[in-house]
Amino acid sequence: MPFQPWALALYKERQANHGMGRPSERCLTHGVTDFDALGTPRRFLQTATMMVIIFEAYNHWRQIFLDGRSLPEVIQPVYLGYSVRHWEGDTLVVDTKGFNDRGWLDDGGHPQTEALHVTERFRRPNFGHIDLQVTIDDPKAYTKPWTVKLSGFNYFADQELMESIMVGK
Repeated sequence: MPFQPWALALYKERQANHGMGRPSERCLTHGVTDFDALGTPRRFLQTATMMVIIFEAYNHWRQIFLDGRSLPEVIQPVYLGYSVRHWEGDTLVVDTKGFNDRGWLDDGGHPQTEALHVTERFRRPNFGHIDLQVTIDDPKAYTKPWTVKLSGFNYFADQELMESIMVGK
């Protein structure tokens, strides 16, 4: 990863302490990129102006605006950011900004700042699968943008989500 020095030091610290302090320890949501990599079921619901992604794990949801708006200049920072989309051929492109700096990009502890811009490119190569390409652009934490490809997610259009709550003994 093309880390800024402070971000590399923080990442190494998180690795050394086995991810202690991750947001999910305090029942806070996984971030967009962490949910993208999480292999848990999700449902996509779409209206004329909005798409909502419901995550079976942690009972969280995310909204993506479809009405042609652009990302606002000033956004209240949150864990899942503010998302808009457009189409490039058969690929759904989702741009998200407005993240807080308390989230992690993944469970491994890659840091993020309020400058984070995530671009997701969803494509269905066939009926039952989704390929996803995620580009991270956070100049305060990384020296240049970087991209991860996640392929082969199963897509179950006709399945129901079940409640998923982990309860300690």
